[in-house]
Amino acid sequence: MSELDLEGSDVLEALAAIGKVDDFLEAVDADDFARAKKLMKKAGVDDKTIAWVLDQMNV
Repeated sequence: MSELDLEGSDVLEALAAIGKVDDFLEAVDADDFARAKKLMKKAGVDDKTIAWVLDQMNV
């Protein structure tokens, strides 16, 4: 999954609102699914979108 897949997305906007974009991108780069999910939940991202992002991390 590249950063471009998420660029300008609601996910990054939600993470930016809580100041966690860099932490999230680090989790994605490290394939840390649990941390990525936790950060998205904290940002208020819906479950369907979280599932999609986690699926894309597997690609």
